[in-house]
Amino acid sequence: MPDKIAEILLKVNAVMLRTKPPFRWASGILSPIYTDNRLLMSHVREREFIVNSFIKMIKKNKLKSDGFAATATAGIPWGAWLSQKLKKPMVYVRSETKDHGKENMVEGKVEEGKTYIVVEDLISTGQSSANTIKAVREKGGIVENCVAIFTYELEKSRQNFEIANVRVLTLTNFTSLVQLALKQKYIAKDQLTHIMDWKKHPEGWIAV
Repeated sequence: MPDKIAEILLKVNAVMLRTKPPFRWASGILSPIYTDNRLLMSHVREREFIVNSFIKMIKKNKLKSDGFAATATAGIPWGAWLSQKLKKPMVYVRSETKDHGKENMVEGKVEEGKTYIVVEDLISTGQSSANTIKAVREKGGIVENCVAIFTYELEKSRQNFEIANVRVLTLTNFTSLVQLALKQKYIAKDQLTHIMDWKKHPEGWIAV
């Protein structure tokens, strides 16, 4: 499954690899990879495969779930599709509290004592997931697992999920995608080592 999902991400340009020039993130970090999984919403067959792959992963790993908690905004469509297919309730968590109305952070109703799976599209540092986990727990919900389409496999995300005491499961990952990209000639062989080095030291990575 990791290779099939990676193939989809590359085919629809949801994930792009480039070293010359590299991408510059909003944080200022230079990166050989850029991800926009929102593009998947426009590809019906591919998004259906991903939703079904989520369901298979959830069932295979016997993840307990009374509902889903999506991160805003990119996790919302995936949480909605999963909750619809599995007939479960859903909430989503804003990046920050609304500054008007009821000033909600969590949209929807978290049932106290019920277990929620956090749904992400992409895990970079894991901070948005950590914020969602915290918000759901503050409302009385239980969070033990987080699922996502793709992860950069950064050390910072591992630390954040360890602190949150939550297991993270993804459909594919940085290593699988880069290896497939080489095999399918999205990147050249001489780019491989340099791209893989970024995962180890993203903030100190230098484009060459």
